[in-house]
Amino acid sequence: MTTGFSSNSCRFADYFVICGLDTESGLEPDELSGENFEQSPLRRTFKSKVLAHYPENVEWNPFDQDAVGMLCMPKGLAFRTQVDTREPQFHSFIITREDGSRTYGFALTFFEEVTSKQICSAMQTLYHMHNAEQYDILHTPATSPQGPEDAAPRPFPPLPPRQLPRPQPTLQAAPAISRLQRFNSYDISRDTLFVSKCICLIAPMAFTQASRKVLQQLHLAVTAPKPPPLPLESYIYNVLYEVPLPPAGRSLKFSGVYGPVVCQRPSTAELPLFDFAMAEVFDLLGVENVIQLFTCALLEIQILLYSQHYHRLMAVAESITALMFPFQWQHVYVPILPASLLHFLDAPVPYLMGLHSNGQDDRTNLELPQEANLCFVDIDNHFIELPEDLPQFPNKLEFIQEISEVLVSFDMAPEGNLLRTSAAQAKFLVGGGGGFRAPDMFPDNRNANLASSPLNSYLLRENETIARLQALVKRTGLSLDKQLDVREDSSSNKDSRVQCDQEELLMHQINIQVREVFANRFTQMFADYEVFVIQPSQDKESWFTNRDQMQNFDKASFLSDQPEPYLPFLSRFLETQMFASFIDGKILCHDEEDKEHSLRVFDARVDKIRMLNVRTPTLRTSMYQRCTNIEEAEKAIEMRVTKMDHTALHPHLLDMRIGQGRYQQGFFPRLQSDVLSAGPTSNKWAKRSAPAQWRRRDRQKQHAEHLYLDNDQREKYIQEARNLGTTIRQPKLSNLSPSVIAHTNWKFVEGLLKECRNKTKRMLVEKMGREAVELGHGEVSITGVEENTLIASLCDLLERIWSHGLQVKQGKSALWSHLLHYQESKEKNDATPGGLGPPGFIHDSERRKSDGGCAMPPLKVSLIQDMRHIQNISEIKTDVGKARAWVRLSMEKKLLSRHLKQLLSDHELTKKLYKRYAFLRCDDEKEQFLYHLLSFNAVDYFCFTNVFTTIMIPYHVLVVSSKKLGGSMFTANPWVCVSGELAETGVLQVPRNTLEITFECQNLGKLTTVQIGHDNTGLYAKWLVESVVVRNEITGHTYKFPCGRWLGKGVDDGSQERILVGELVTASAENDERMCRTPPMQQSPGMMRRFVTISPSSKPKLNTGQIQEGVGEAINGIVKHFHKPEKERGSLTLLLCGEYGLVWALEQVFQHGFKSPRLFKNVFIWDFLEKSQVHFQNAEQRGVSLDENWQTRVSDFCRFMRAINSTSRNIGKDGKFQMLVCLGARDHLLHHWIALLADCPITAQMYEEIAMIKEHSLVNSLIRVLQTLQEFNITLEASLVKGVGI
Repeated sequence: MTTGFSSNSCRFADYFVICGLDTESGLEPDELSGENFEQSPLRRTFKSKVLAHYPENVEWNPFDQDAVGMLCMPKGLAFRTQVDTREPQFHSFIITREDGSRTYGFALTFFEEVTSKQICSAMQTLYHMHNAEQYDILHTPATSPQGPEDAAPRPFPPLPPRQLPRPQPTLQAAPAISRLQRFNSYDISRDTLFVSKCICLIAPMAFTQASRKVLQQLHLAVTAPKPPPLPLESYIYNVLYEVPLPPAGRSLKFSGVYGPVVCQRPSTAELPLFDFAMAEVFDLLGVENVIQLFTCALLEIQILLYSQHYHRLMAVAESITALMFPFQWQHVYVPILPASLLHFLDAPVPYLMGLHSNGQDDRTNLELPQEANLCFVDIDNHFIELPEDLPQFPNKLEFIQEISEVLVSFDMAPEGNLLRTSAAQAKFLVGGGGGFRAPDMFPDNRNANLASSPLNSYLLRENETIARLQALVKRTGLSLDKQLDVREDSSSNKDSRVQCDQEELLMHQINIQVREVFANRFTQMFADYEVFVIQPSQDKESWFTNRDQMQNFDKASFLSDQPEPYLPFLSRFLETQMFASFIDGKILCHDEEDKEHSLRVFDARVDKIRMLNVRTPTLRTSMYQRCTNIEEAEKAIEMRVTKMDHTALHPHLLDMRIGQGRYQQGFFPRLQSDVLSAGPTSNKWAKRSAPAQWRRRDRQKQHAEHLYLDNDQREKYIQEARNLGTTIRQPKLSNLSPSVIAHTNWKFVEGLLKECRNKTKRMLVEKMGREAVELGHGEVSITGVEENTLIASLCDLLERIWSHGLQVKQGKSALWSHLLHYQESKEKNDATPGGLGPPGFIHDSERRKSDGGCAMPPLKVSLIQDMRHIQNISEIKTDVGKARAWVRLSMEKKLLSRHLKQLLSDHELTKKLYKRYAFLRCDDEKEQFLYHLLSFNAVDYFCFTNVFTTIMIPYHVLVVSSKKLGGSMFTANPWVCVSGELAETGVLQVPRNTLEITFECQNLGKLTTVQIGHDNTGLYAKWLVESVVVRNEITGHTYKFPCGRWLGKGVDDGSQERILVGELVTASAENDERMCRTPPMQQSPGMMRRFVTISPSSKPKLNTGQIQEGVGEAINGIVKHFHKPEKERGSLTLLLCGEYGLVWALEQVFQHGFKSPRLFKNVFIWDFLEKSQVHFQNAEQRGVSLDENWQTRVSDFCRFMRAINSTSRNIGKDGKFQMLVCLGARDHLLHHWIALLADCPITAQMYEEIAMIKEHSLVNSLIRVLQTLQEFNITLEASLVKGVGI
């Protein structure tokens, strides 16, 4: 895509370049390209040089000799003899400057005979030396047809090796002896030596097809038997100085050596310029793989493309970035990575790079520094390797279906080109191979390769996704055959006046149709995005200064509107740099003219959709909306290529001296620099051929189409906003001295630290939720999906840090590999007699202190033990998965910083595994990094418990009974039942002598209640329980369930079992890191804590104001609970039955003014309720005629009382009161019951005059407060209502 193109240029091409062998400097081996010297000299690479470039320099695009030299011939010079294939090869490349602007290069590489005797004899000498060293090479078995001799470029890409069994094709007709000669010898007396040479155009915009034609016709001119009509200089001068760039929305025709060349440029209302053959990409990879690769690119995952063919690398990279419209790739982008830059694969940043394969190396032999988050695309073999946990693109199936229909309508197989002949493949390779006679060589036999039904081939049946597609096609009643026929008719009636090749028009049609389908996805998905853009309240300058801290998009609200299946993808996509830059661009543009081209086009499309679907802006639907503007886009292109807007000047004779311009057939001549070094002094062609307003409009359109460059301030904002996420945008392609490489690595280290700081800050702000919002940061809430996204991106960052500067790679996860090395070395040390204690454990001084109140032995802090927990989880199969699980566990235990500090404290191991420049060996940065991670200890994460919900977890239960009052004489058999948010254990018998038990069961989630009781056997079945403590033995989370009551008949309220509600015990201050001086976080005290701190046995004496406040707080807690998104709600049980919950608050209401009982006899609230029940039942029997409402309320109250009293559970009077309150809250009856009891005569008997329940105004306000619960659907935990059938 033409992002960031330099808008000062208005010429079609800026430079013409010739690269090749410099006969003066001779043969220089190219060490940087990494070829080994065991290869025969013909297979080695030698340094190529830029032999000439015209003009010398242009101010708006300074000539970068190093970059052009590297990218014209990325593998250096290649030598061949007369028996090798020597077809010309075309490829394009990109030079991205550090500011993100781009220049395009188009190169045609061909072979010329070597005329220099010195070079030929040097090659002969190299062969003598090589044969002396490698005398046994003849005895090695013949290599496969993909052997080194076939690595020579071919005119069209070879068919990828297939997965299906097939006969091996013979690619050579040469006899075996010449094969050996070719492989093993060069005889100066017998063989002709050829060397590669390259001619290249450097242009501001990517007119690939036009540039290819220009170069191919120039090459044909020197190989044709007859000389061209004019000297070559005339044609090159014409392209450099007399052919303008077509303005936006116009087409241009100019003359090549043998025929016209046409190029056309989209208008500012269309998708940006794209001139590569997208059909080839779908042919090579298939629709499904393209969608997966597209998803990886959108999520800014590292992408490595791999192919023998440079043009394929470029076509795939450019296609994927073009399909992202309106978003733009913001990170390192090197579609062709020169061999000398291979160290850049170590870059710990998102990148999209293309690596050249020599056709021999297997994927398994490829040593890649980091693979935990890598998408590897083997283009030639139709194969893609994806990172783990890749979310699915929204509506993927329907999306694939729509693209497949487009491809089928052009006679292409959606699964890619696995079963085609090379001739059929070549049809789409406009600009693909090197053979420029593609139209003549391959007649367009439409439909020749298709089965009767286009989607009914063997491969389709094999492919699960496509099989589902077929079913979808049937269901929707679409016939792909019919669509195909329509395409046939329309193409046969095409206007014969089209000025470009049919093939080229076909390429434009496929491109625009596919691109429109992709662009439509984003238009539909982000139709309402403007509503959620957060416009800055301050001026641009201060907004920019604080850009790091600012949120520019209301992600939480946007995601809450999206259909559930979209969330995994969208929550990750909203965190990307490309999305942030897109929104920054939106914020920074003042008006329509100010907008970047892609933003303007996108906004226009969004407005159109809004007009078409007049729906509420936030109503989202997951219904798939197909693309509707394909036809319109196609028409615009056809109109431009049918009627040319402009024809450039024809090439003409230049003012050359006599004798200049001669040439020798088969050799590209040394051009005359004096005529090519400068353009016409007066720009006559511009005045004559293009009206002034054309040129003016041209400049404006270019400004609009690319970064709007005339506003320096704005450009600075956009550029810096882009660079926020990454300190290094692009590798410098020149001067690769060690100091430059060191500087690059230092940039990476700084970038990683900055990214770590931003990530930890963002995660903390999100996690602290409402408190943070009140302080003026960030958004209101964080959903489960979003938290997962942030943690996944932290895991990715850790993997990139651990991959930076790695010496030897083992496994896909660098972090897990380091942990395994550490585990191995520690276990060795522990096995030696000097080692103390059990293996992998840290000694007692390192123990984590649990809550002082619970007498449970604390868990040891052990990095190795946490690793073992992960290794024991059979559900996690891969190294990357294990590393992520270990990070999640460490975060939940608040030990991530401490564990990593311990891991890195083994300096010997770190030195062994990492190079000197690695991030993990930069001490200051490493310290800061660990300090940033330490800040996670300020918040509670449940990122392990909530994700691994099906694993088995050991739990330890300890019952703390009172030592006083005969606890030791207790004779009954106790039991417990533990419940959590995910599951419940069932009844577990607890040994009477130890009162503790360890058991293993499926993850219970966060624990909520414990039911405890006994079987009432033996002489002394009375038991005073202080509390129950339960600990998750993997995460170390400890829950305390306070009790402080008796269990037994005839004591307390006669209960033999109780339901206890617990809370997570926060670790005490000593457990925090020594280096952290921050006091431990305290929960802000509830209102009631200020009034009362008493043990449950002594009855608090609160006044009516305090009781009202208590009820208000309890109800408020429940209301807040229901106003949070479902995934963020805590435990409702705690709000109902926990400390200062609703049950406690109503208990205070009923205890206020309760007449004190006679000596030695306790009276409970339940006694009062039972007497009231008897009174109401008698009144009903007496047939007291009161209104219907009263009767309904009375019958409800009595029905609930009877059900609770008849339960088989021995839960005691207070337990029964708790159950009644919970059921009343669930069925929205509490306020009715309070009204009934306030008017009941029993209340007058059992309460004093000052009692709250007798005060009408207080009762009314209580009823009003309780009525607020009516709008909520309260679901009770099973343990609270067990045994009651209501």
